[in-house]
Amino acid sequence: MSEAGGGRGSASPVPQRAPWNLVAAAAALCLVAATSVCTAGAAPMSREEKQRLGNQVLEMFDHAYGNYMEHAYPADELMPLTCRGRVRGQEPSRGDVDDALGKFSLTLIDSLDTLVVLNKTKEFEDAVRKVLRDVNLDNDVVVSVFETNIRVLGGLLGGHSLAIMLKDKGEYMQWYNDELLQMAKQLGYKLLPAFNTTSGLPYPRINLKFGIRKPEARTGTETDTCTACAGTLILEFAALSRFTGATVFEEYARKALDFLWEKRQRSSNLVGVTINIHTGDWVRKDSGVGAGIDSYYEYLLKAYVLLGDDSFLERFNTHYDAIMRYISQPPLLLDVHIHKPMLNARTWMDALLAFFPGLQVLKGDIRPAIETHEMLYQVIKKHNFLPEAFTTDFRVHWAQHPLRPEFAESTYFLYKATGDPYYLEVGKTLIENLNKYARVPCGFAAMKDVRTGSHEDRMDSFFLAEMFKYLYLLFADKEDIIFDIEDYIFTTEAHLLPLWLSTTNQSIAKKNTTSEYTELDDSNFDWTCPNTQILFPNDPLYAQSIREPLKNVVDKSCPRGIIRVEESFRSGAKPPLRARDFMATNPEHLEILKKMGVSLIHLKDGRVQLVQHAIQAASSIDAEDGLRFMQEMIELSSQQQKEQQLPPRAVQIVSHPFFGRVVLTAGPAQFGPDLSKHKETRGFVASSKPYNGCSELTNPEAVMGKIALIQRGQCMFAEKARNIQNAGAIGGIVIDDNEGSSSDTAPLFQMAGDGKDTDDIKIPMLFLFSKEGSIILDAIREYEEVEVLLSDKAKDRAAILKGKMIPSYIINSNPEMENEEQPSSENDSQSQGAEQVMSVPQAVDLVDHESPEESALNSDTEPLSPADTDDAASVSPSEQTSDPAENHETTSVNGECTDLDNRLQEQSETEEDSTPNVSWGKKVQPIDSILADWNEDIEAFEMMEKDEL
Repeated sequence: MSEAGGGRGSASPVPQRAPWNLVAAAAALCLVAATSVCTAGAAPMSREEKQRLGNQVLEMFDHAYGNYMEHAYPADELMPLTCRGRVRGQEPSRGDVDDALGKFSLTLIDSLDTLVVLNKTKEFEDAVRKVLRDVNLDNDVVVSVFETNIRVLGGLLGGHSLAIMLKDKGEYMQWYNDELLQMAKQLGYKLLPAFNTTSGLPYPRINLKFGIRKPEARTGTETDTCTACAGTLILEFAALSRFTGATVFEEYARKALDFLWEKRQRSSNLVGVTINIHTGDWVRKDSGVGAGIDSYYEYLLKAYVLLGDDSFLERFNTHYDAIMRYISQPPLLLDVHIHKPMLNARTWMDALLAFFPGLQVLKGDIRPAIETHEMLYQVIKKHNFLPEAFTTDFRVHWAQHPLRPEFAESTYFLYKATGDPYYLEVGKTLIENLNKYARVPCGFAAMKDVRTGSHEDRMDSFFLAEMFKYLYLLFADKEDIIFDIEDYIFTTEAHLLPLWLSTTNQSIAKKNTTSEYTELDDSNFDWTCPNTQILFPNDPLYAQSIREPLKNVVDKSCPRGIIRVEESFRSGAKPPLRARDFMATNPEHLEILKKMGVSLIHLKDGRVQLVQHAIQAASSIDAEDGLRFMQEMIELSSQQQKEQQLPPRAVQIVSHPFFGRVVLTAGPAQFGPDLSKHKETRGFVASSKPYNGCSELTNPEAVMGKIALIQRGQCMFAEKARNIQNAGAIGGIVIDDNEGSSSDTAPLFQMAGDGKDTDDIKIPMLFLFSKEGSIILDAIREYEEVEVLLSDKAKDRAAILKGKMIPSYIINSNPEMENEEQPSSENDSQSQGAEQVMSVPQAVDLVDHESPEESALNSDTEPLSPADTDDAASVSPSEQTSDPAENHETTSVNGECTDLDNRLQEQSETEEDSTPNVSWGKKVQPIDSILADWNEDIEAFEMMEKDEL
């Protein structure tokens, strides 16, 4: 589940009993038969122990569900710390998280089919009666289209699916007459106005009573939505069409998926996180398998399984090939830029990607699923739960854990695919941690900080919909379930839809639009069930041998340096050549490069250039080794440049009402005083005239003794610095002129000199992207006088406010939030404000939009422009790639390679995923008003990290 993009479930393995040929053929692609293989690394769990753990799951569900019904129903969710229901409008707003709440008894609807899976048929019948009696879908409330679809529409359809199954069995639900389906149809029609866009992508929110755009609707002005939000509709909408015969739902969902496919980045075949619903332009151009995109990929594969449309399979396989080519860096899954897929977009991962190993099981790609799952398990063993985000060296980035079920989901499907009792032990650990750390008298409470064990008054509906379902199925034998689970597919919220829908009401014309946009290589596509002899080559050590090198990865080992131990166990073959070991003068190494499809070229300047042609590799495995080798070499080469670069700096707003809580990540300058060695600069800001600062200022009195704001463009950075310095400014902030640029999607860069002596520049200069700069400009418009602090890192608020007439409890307010923002070690370079320090990329920006000729004259270093703009030439080692369509990579190697562990340490500096949205409040002076503004700011910033996912 994700508040802004992507809950997941997974299709049940082995729907081989389905009596429909089309279904069986569709499902055979990706559903791996459960095997009886038991790896030697884990002793088989006795049936008695499995039954004990299954009964424990039932008791845990009763504790959560019973407390919801006793203390919260008919509210949407339970607040387990205060033992009351969460009713929207009656509790302080939590931002976008509350868009899931629609005053429709969310937790009850989301739990319907869980009751049946857990063999609580009597409770299910009672719950259905309560839904029909009490739930109102015509409320004047704005809800998320995505969340309402997967949780409420999916919950109603899952409940209907199992209600008709029970009715056919002849014991329960004999009175049922499709009432849940009629409610689902009513809700479906309420969601349809959201699709009233030129692109066919839905608005992210809709008013259940008034729809879109009406004055009383209070929505319909949004322009952006996440890819998962628009691409996670087809299962529920198609099922609604197949159940009712109303084709309009499936048609709208298909149109949205078609549009996303058309807008993918053609050279990389990746999609971004956020897209404009009117123009189709990508707003956030980073790409991964976590928040914002996750369930889009999941629904492409499952739409093929449920609907039998080949185009969905072809699209999934095309995307999957790109994911494994660029995003997968086993065992890590790191976001990249869609236009520059060899350039990582961040140095941390979010918890929502934990669903991906389960999806890989459905695909039949077991090895990387085992690797990533084991890495995640090691993180869990370190912190008891999976943090919302963690860095590449496995430190906590965001400390919350809202009891997400994705890891339990992947654990279940890996067990179904391998039969390895190791995964039963993993499930046992999850149960023990939930009971030990999350259980409270009134249910289970989300973790506010996995490091401290502090709780949050929150128990999301997906916890009952998914977590207990997957944990119970993990330990259940077939006879423990009252129906055949293999006849159903799981939605992203783990709701059950019957596979026989694939042959029902097929009135949608199946047009294969995929090949209109790309040439497809059928060799990449699996059209039949993966052979278990290939997946598990008669080797009981297979899964264990993959996991073994990851056992200590969280504490010490570098995850990039994993060898194929199972190959060396069996054949004695040498491990693949690692970049850190490569020597250009070693004939054996050159022969290995040739086998991997990598060519070596000696340049005239003494450097060595490497180029990979995957098609020239001896085998697909060698091509994979070659790709990994090139990626490692790119990082090793770029590391040398990183060592020469300055770290990012901070611009901290210290005036009322911010008082140091807003910290903006800034790019440093290679001229002027070094803020890490000199005292920080503090002063009020003023805009220079001319704003570009490229000539003598006409308002020197305005900037005298202040920090001047100047716009990027038309001249060099050093020239701007000299002009504002001559006018008496004590510092300068350059704001990007590329509207919409932001540090959450573009790498920061350093401002370099003009090729001349810059010792005459005595004032500090920092660079802000447009989005960060607009925060200061908006503050000036609202408050006129805005004071900032230019420093090497965010300063403690107590030090900032020293000597000010501010109550002490403002300085010390919200200690829990402050604790969340503390670095996990003394060496962490995280800021304590709204935005954390972001690591600097591999190249520096030399000039302020100067011409290429000027750049060549003034320096031998190439500029690095923001990630997805074309206003300056950009060359860095990680970007020196040929046409991705030809599957080439190039890199230059200078000097000696650095140790991988050191490289990961350098890479692990944390970055913030988005710029804070500041609510400015009103301009008032009395202390009561100051405190009121302050409380609003506290509330906004408490939600900031959660809303970013």
